[in-house]
This record gives sequence, structure tokens and C-alpha cells, in this order.
Amino acid sequence: MKVIIIGSRGSKLALWQAEWVKARLEPLEPGVAVRIEIFKTTGDVRLDVPLSTIGGQGAFTKELEVALLDRRVDVAVHSLKDLPTVTPDGLAITATPEREDPRDALVLRAGAVTGSASLGNLAAGAVVGTSSLRRIAQLKHLRPDVQIKDLRGNVDTRLRKLDSGEYDALILAAAGLRRLGLGGRISAAIEPEEMLPAVGQGALGVETRADDAATNALVSRLDDRRTRSAVHAERALLRCLGGGCQVPIAAHATVQGGRLKLYGLVATLEGSEVLRDSVEGDAADAAGLGEQLAARLIERGAARLLGATPAQIRES
Repeated sequence: MKVIIIGSRGSKLALWQAEWVKARLEPLEPGVAVRIEIFKTTGDVRLDVPLSTIGGQGAFTKELEVALLDRRVDVAVHSLKDLPTVTPDGLAITATPEREDPRDALVLRAGAVTGSASLGNLAAGAVVGTSSLRRIAQLKHLRPDVQIKDLRGNVDTRLRKLDSGEYDALILAAAGLRRLGLGGRISAAIEPEEMLPAVGQGALGVETRADDAATNALVSRLDDRRTRSAVHAERALLRCLGGGCQVPIAAHATVQGGRLKLYGLVATLEGSEVLRDSVEGDAADAAGLGEQLAARLIERGAARLLGATPAQIRES
């Protein structure tokens, strides 16, 4: 019997995602067994410091990618938004399964009345928990009167801190809450028109070794074409802007009838300036559309907002 080993972080959400992939791989080919091996990443261990100081996106993926390259695992399952836009030599994102809800979610304390919940209806001075620079910049732009307090830890820890009174509200990814069966905690979904999501938010990235033909053939059957086109455009935009978790960049693509529309955003850290734009075109040219939107944003001043020159962005 062929055994495929999936590498995963140990959080409830990461394990849910790994189990989801496992449950879909095993029926695809008789004689294949899949097991999960758990790894601790830098982002799981260093909860005392901001992500931007410990490697940003790669803080949650590096150890899994090293295990792939060392052939200790055959597959790594990631939240795609955690993956840097440049894949290490020898590895490939072989599948991007159908995306979950890509939106951010506003979460109020348990028992709170949520009928009119929204960012606009938060009380002046409300304490809002998030550690995402993207969310912080957009929230400061929308609601400069609220207090933003850093928030780290797994979903259960974050919700416990909210319900104990440390925060008045949290902003979390809707996809993670839904995958954990906590969709009922979503007080209001935040539409992309109000707060643009992170690149790849709601999507999984199933990574393998490029030379492992048998595993790649199996894993690729989990790929969703529309999701792949959307995240290719988003990740191309981020790559061209030279950004990651360290700067407030957001993007969201939708695909319908072979057409792709990509929305992008660049902001200053304090949210005083927010630059938005969009492009539309053939979904088959997803990466090209991401590059086109990045160029438009740079022409409109994105480099200045990011604290770089256009030349520095092109060289990054």
C-alpha cells in the first residue's frame, strides 16, 4: 500500500484543513493511505511578537516546506494567504481546492445583539482585536475613532479573550470560523467593498515536490480552476508590489463566465491614505491581470504609500 504523508501545523484549523484534504485524497485511488504528521512553525511558537518581525507569511510555512524538500512528508496543506508568493525551487502548489468564503468577519461577544452589527455601528472607542496590518489600515481609515488592540493565538483563544471582555469586537477570516463550525459566531460578514480581504484568503494551497509525479497526479485532482485563476491574479499583484504580511496590501478576484475581475488595495500603515483600483479581463490571463493592476497602482502612487520607489518595487 502506498502511504502519502501530509505535513500540517497543529492548530485546530490547520488540522481541519489537513483532514479535509486527506478525506478527499484517499477515495481517489485504491491502495493509497494518507496520514498526517504535525509540525510546529515559527509563527506557532513566537506568539509574543508581531508576524512582521518573524518573517511575515513564511512564519507559518517554512518548516513544512523544509520537511517537503527533505522528503519527510509528501504533501503540505497551507492556508494560501500564509504562503509567500515565490515558491521555493523544487516545490509546487499543485492544487487550490474550491475556495471558502473569502470575506473578513466582524465578531462580537457571545450573547451580543447582532441584528445591526457592522463596522459602522461599532461604538466610538470600541476595542477591536486584530494583528493584521491590512485590517488595521483599512479599519483606521474607516473608523479612526476605535481602539485597535493586537490579537494573536488560535481561534478558540481569540474568542475566549473577546468573551472575557478584553475586546469589544474581533475581525477574523470568515472561512476559518466556518471550517471550524463556528459560523454562528459571525456577527456580520464584511463585504470586500468595505474591507478588501487578504490575498488568497479562504483558499487552501496544497503543496508538493515538483518531481513527485505520482503524488502530483493525485493531488492535482483536487484543484478548482476558478479558484486557481482568482488566486493566481491576487498573488501576481502581491508579488509585483513586493509585499506580504508586513505591508497593507489587499486583493480579491472573482471569476464568472471566463472573465476575471480583480480588485486591489494599497494603504499606509496608519490608514490615512487608501488607494483602490480594479481590472477585468480573460481569466486565462490571471497572472497578467495581477501584473497589470500592480502597474496601475504603482502609477497612481502605491510605491510612495509602501515607502519605496517604483524601481525598488520592480527589483524586489
